[in-house]
Amino acid sequence: MQAAETRNGAVETGSHQVLTFTLGEETYGVDILRVQEIRGYSTVTRIPQSPPHILGVLNLRGSIVPVVDLRMRFNLERAEYTPLTVIIVLSVESAVGRRDFGVVVDGVSDVIDVASNDVKPAPELGEQVSTEFIEGLAAVSGRMVMLLDIDTLIGGDVAGLAAAPAATAA
Repeated sequence: MQAAETRNGAVETGSHQVLTFTLGEETYGVDILRVQEIRGYSTVTRIPQSPPHILGVLNLRGSIVPVVDLRMRFNLERAEYTPLTVIIVLSVESAVGRRDFGVVVDGVSDVIDVASNDVKPAPELGEQVSTEFIEGLAAVSGRMVMLLDIDTLIGGDVAGLAAAPAATAA
């Protein structure tokens, strides 16, 4: 995918807003239009036999929302949850449709404007390292922000949980 090209090949101009968050020392970003809610970390209900990175589910105004620990999903060192730990509720598109998903992150930074022509493609790191969930990299205020393709990153988990009750619109 080219930096200024969308998935369907249309050329994108201008900028878009991205919510940035941290995992350890690294900064990541997701399209702000996918963010449904940001909430403090709260205990979730575990689901038996789910993958280790899926912590469980929480009840969000009557909707059952699966929650993923992004540190575990990225195979990062485990960290204790603190008062800064948050759950970002995102709208994810997958083969089974649109569904809300929560992701646990160390902390939310801010909302930034990212110019489309400033987004560089993810580097090819060989077969051992998967980067298909990285839409691109952008240098913002002297730091590198990894822009995540949340559909690719979480979409497989949505399909895997298709047997669970579907989330209703909040």
